[in-house]
Amino acid sequence: MVKYIFVTGGVLSSVGKGILTSSIGKMLQVRGLKPTVIKIDPYVNVDAGTMNPYMHGEVYVTDDGGETDLDLGWYERFLDLSLTRENNVTTGLVYKTIIEKERRGDFLGRCVQIVPHVTNEIKHRIRNVAKTSNADVVLTEVGGTVGDIEGLPFLEAIRQMRLEEGFENTLYVHVALVPILDVTNEMKTKPLQHSVNELRRIGIQPDIIVARSPKMIDSETLRKIALFGTIPENAVFCSYNVETVYQVPLILDKQGMGDFICKRFGYNCNVQDFQEWQQFLTALLKPEHEVNIALIGKYAGLTDSYVSMNEALRHSGAACKTRVCITYLEAEKLERNPECIKDLANFDGIFVPYGFGPRGTEGKMAAIKFARENDIPFLGICYGFQLAVIEFARNVCGLKDANSMEINPDSPHPVIALMPEQRDVKDKGATMRLGAHKVILEPGTMAYSLYKCREIYERHRHRYEVNLDYLQILKEKGLCFSGRSADGRRMETLELPKNYFFFASQFHGEFKSRPSKPSPEYYGFVSACLSRKLGKPKPIFD
Repeated sequence: MVKYIFVTGGVLSSVGKGILTSSIGKMLQVRGLKPTVIKIDPYVNVDAGTMNPYMHGEVYVTDDGGETDLDLGWYERFLDLSLTRENNVTTGLVYKTIIEKERRGDFLGRCVQIVPHVTNEIKHRIRNVAKTSNADVVLTEVGGTVGDIEGLPFLEAIRQMRLEEGFENTLYVHVALVPILDVTNEMKTKPLQHSVNELRRIGIQPDIIVARSPKMIDSETLRKIALFGTIPENAVFCSYNVETVYQVPLILDKQGMGDFICKRFGYNCNVQDFQEWQQFLTALLKPEHEVNIALIGKYAGLTDSYVSMNEALRHSGAACKTRVCITYLEAEKLERNPECIKDLANFDGIFVPYGFGPRGTEGKMAAIKFARENDIPFLGICYGFQLAVIEFARNVCGLKDANSMEINPDSPHPVIALMPEQRDVKDKGATMRLGAHKVILEPGTMAYSLYKCREIYERHRHRYEVNLDYLQILKEKGLCFSGRSADGRRMETLELPKNYFFFASQFHGEFKSRPSKPSPEYYGFVSACLSRKLGKPKPIFD
């Protein structure tokens, strides 16, 4: 029988449910079990694709082109999985499906209601993931906070699943904040108690309670949580602040959480193997070197806008035994204060990430120009790739006012143009070029030496591409397009062979980066930053 674990959160959002869910999956995985993970998002959007990163963090893209919540990125990184769009369930998606059924007449003669029709659709989606993944354990994280009105149908659905799947096959895990008062230095459990009571009111009694606190809870606090939560003391755990989230599976496992869950489900899994995970942590936490990277973005006020990129840089740093220190710089600041551009000389590398629209693009291109002219290691991703093409066209090819049609549709030199199949697209949701696509790399290039193969599959999310009408002049002036789409129509990677390290990709390598398997383009960038800092020759990636 498939086992189901449901993770809920209380007191406030962003309490750490995603990392906790990933950590539970990791504890089961190192014991030989096969987990998969679902994220439930109660917002009414069908998916995360149309949301500004400031609203909900980055949009995480799956191999099959799903535009999902950023927590799916944590699941994939922790568990080295490739999830699908089916692993992200939203209110909008559920209601859209039900309304389409109603319009077809599937419910003819019946009054369509939250219970049973909405809850049945939610349960169907959870069970379908269990079936298609062939997993031993399905972890489902319910987004938001217990008590939110939009989350009630999902909580009712997981309540029903205990009745239908049985006590022995279901487990409820509740995580809530246990703050520490500055004045008395006292741990307060009352907020957690209130959230547990709210969960009970809905009909769910948690089997495990996780206290989210700045430091490990003391024995008195643990006993109080167990007493008022109506669970045994060995079912109370603490997720306290650590240097990196990758330590969370280890601290919870040390408290006995992995063994508790296995015993509760009747699994005989006493042996666990964290060796590879521990090796990564050692490299991450005990670096021999340090590099400083400037991230020139337009969503720099919220680091979660770039969470996968941040982690890809950290994975690469661990592989290089190097601490990667990221400074987030608003691109618009470089536009308002052009004299600040010279401050980029203090960094070991310049990174220009994704983005949409005209805001901040001139600042980003100023940073790209500075990196190119001063031979500072540079990496550009998606929009960073497109802006690198525009900057080169303007300042090397002499194409005055070259631009992207996204920024200026009337540009005399639209070196970045809308993809032909996008010209008649009206809807914004899920209509970009999305998901994993084959990329062909040219032998003898930096791209080929980084990936060490001719064909790769990387995830995409874009509407615009390099205009082939300008390909010849760009190449004549020294810009090398080292990667192309399978049909040769789309430029996928670019590089400047004469520079120390100047590389950009249309795709998002960060989405496939893993703790012990960093993205090759990110690894190459960090490695180059370190080599240049140490005064070493231009790196060759054998």
